[in-house]
Amino acid sequence: MEEKFRLDRQTMALRVAREFQDGDHVNLGIGIPVLASNYVPAGREVVFHSENGVLGFGEVHTAGEGDPDFVNAGGQPVSIIPGTSFFAHDESFSIVRGGHLDISVMGGLQVSEKGDLANWLVPERQIGTIGGAMDLAVGAKRLIIAMNHVTKDNHPRIVKKCTYQLTAVECVDLIVTDIAVIEVTKKGLVLKEVAPGWTPEEVQKLTEPKLIVAPDCRDVEL
Repeated sequence: MEEKFRLDRQTMALRVAREFQDGDHVNLGIGIPVLASNYVPAGREVVFHSENGVLGFGEVHTAGEGDPDFVNAGGQPVSIIPGTSFFAHDESFSIVRGGHLDISVMGGLQVSEKGDLANWLVPERQIGTIGGAMDLAVGAKRLIIAMNHVTKDNHPRIVKKCTYQLTAVECVDLIVTDIAVIEVTKKGLVLKEVAPGWTPEEVQKLTEPKLIVAPDCRDVEL
């Protein structure tokens, strides 16, 4: 029997980065998404944007390295490479609202079967800050959500209808979790990949909406 395991945060970021195409302009949110800048596939040039006012930065530095004045949205020092530019907050959001981003990658608390996103407030805690999430959710041409498949209490995060306050409606295109890759389509949620050792049936048990299993559903490709 094949050993079953969940993808860790770095591996999820690696899987997300496979979606980046040469020349893409990509915004990476706090958490797992910012890790994806370290895994750009070889031969592809990706221009990373951060809403705090930086465009075209390189890899995230490890702890204790880099200049603390040059950070991404998560406050992590990023490497400055030829072509990196800095600008004011209003100009940064002009890039977002102007539709100049190809991909936005964000974390999520819940995603509905229609692609609605809730990612800023846990009602039980009443703590949250939406920041620029709503702009990034609708401003990019494509939105990828990277999150764990279930909560710490093993409740599904992929639900028929979000019960948390929404960030934006029908905005999600792809969901990358620790056990699956799921595409949001007009016909429903299509299960495209599963973590090694997992079956589509096991993923379904942890997912509230009915999944459409792709004919070529396979193990997560890294």
